[in-house]
Amino acid sequence: MPASLRAPTLLFLFTLIAGACVAAPPLGDTDEGVLTGIEQILRDPPPSLVGRRLGLITNHTGIDRRGVSSIDRLARARSFNLVALFAPEHGLRGVAGPGDRVESGEDPRTGLPVHSLYGDTRSPTPEMLRGVDALLFDMQDVGARQYTYISTMALAMQAAARQGIPFFVLDRPNPVGGVIVEGGILDPDFSSFVGIYPIPSRHGMTVGELARFFNERFEIGANLTVIPMAGWRRVMWFDETGLPWVNPSPNIRSLEAAAHYPGTVYLEGTNLSEGRGTERPFEQTGAPWLRADEVVAALSAGHFPGVSFAAVTLQVAPDAAKYPGETIPGIRLQVTDRETYRPVETMLRMIAEIRRRHPEEFRWSGTMDRLAGTDRLRRAIEAGTLDALLREWEAEGAHFRMEREPYLLYR
Repeated sequence: MPASLRAPTLLFLFTLIAGACVAAPPLGDTDEGVLTGIEQILRDPPPSLVGRRLGLITNHTGIDRRGVSSIDRLARARSFNLVALFAPEHGLRGVAGPGDRVESGEDPRTGLPVHSLYGDTRSPTPEMLRGVDALLFDMQDVGARQYTYISTMALAMQAAARQGIPFFVLDRPNPVGGVIVEGGILDPDFSSFVGIYPIPSRHGMTVGELARFFNERFEIGANLTVIPMAGWRRVMWFDETGLPWVNPSPNIRSLEAAAHYPGTVYLEGTNLSEGRGTERPFEQTGAPWLRADEVVAALSAGHFPGVSFAAVTLQVAPDAAKYPGETIPGIRLQVTDRETYRPVETMLRMIAEIRRRHPEEFRWSGTMDRLAGTDRLRRAIEAGTLDALLREWEAEGAHFRMEREPYLLYR
C-alpha cells in the first residue's frame, strides 16, 4: 500500500488534475428527472469510445431509466463494440449469495464472455483485458464503505492503469444522498475488500466522485473519465430521482434497508443476526438470548433522532448463517426522519447496550475489525469509551468533507 495513504491530505492540491479527468457535468435538473451515466454516454458517445472494443463491469443494477440493461443497450448501440463483461460479488444477475463464488462463463443473451471478479481473482487479469480498448464501470452502489462494489471498481482501476487501458465510470446516484458523512476513517492497516481505502463508513459520494478521489488521492494513476449524471443533486435520495429501484444485492431489498446499512452492517461483526434469512435483512437484529423488550426500552429512552425501535419476533430461514430455522426475539429499526438519522452511531450504541446487558452471551466475530476498519471500535466498546471514539470520528468526518471537496461533481 502506498505511503501516501498515511500522509496528511493537501485539500486542494489536485483540484485542477482531478477536474481534467471528468466530462463537464450538465447543470441543473432535466425534464426527464435524473439521467445516469449510461443514458448520457448513449446520447452523446465520447469520440474516444466510438468503435472501440469495450469491457463492461456491471450487474443487474446497470440499467437505464426504463429498466433496460446497460449490457443490452451497449451491445445494440452502433457507436460501440462491446466485447467482454465483468461480474462482481453476487454475479452478473445479482442472485449469488453473500460470499458465494461467482463463476466465469458466457452471457446467454449476448453471447459475450463473462469474467468473474469474485472467484479466483477480484481484479481483472491481463488475460481478461486482452482485446479490450477501454473498461467501463456501471453499477449501483449503496453509499457505504463496506459495500464491495466500490472495491471492485478500485481494483479494476488499478488493473486498467497497469495495462494502459482507459477507465470510464458511468455515474449513478448515491441512494442515501450526498450530504451526510458518518463513521471513522479506515486505518490502512485494516484495508480489505470490505474497505479498500481510508474513507468513512458513510461517505456521501457517488461512484464517479469516489473514482476521482481514489485515482488522485491514492495514486492509482488510471486514465479516468467520469460520465456524470444530469439532474442529480446532493440532497436527493433515491426515491427522488425518478429512477427505478433494483435491489443492489439479495439482502438490500429497499431504500429503507440501504438507509440502515451503514450502521447495521456492523452486526455482521457480532453474533447478533443482521436480519439475513428474515423478511427484513439489515433492518432488524436478534438472537435467541436477546432480551429485546429491555433493550428497546433503554434505546427508546435515549436520544436517537430519526429512528424508532420495536421488539419483534424473527423467524429465521433454515439456510441462514446465524440461527438457521430458529424463532428468536429481535429488534426492528424504522427510519422516522432520514435527514437526522445517523445509522452508524445508532447501531454502535445499540451493540454496546446489548453487550452491556448480555456480557456472557454476546460475542464478536472475526470480521468486526475489518468492517470497522480499525480495532479501536471493538476496544472502545469493551472499555466503555465509545463516546470519546465517536467524538473523534465526528472530527474525522468534518475533515473528510473538506478533503473530498475537490472531487465532487454535484452540488
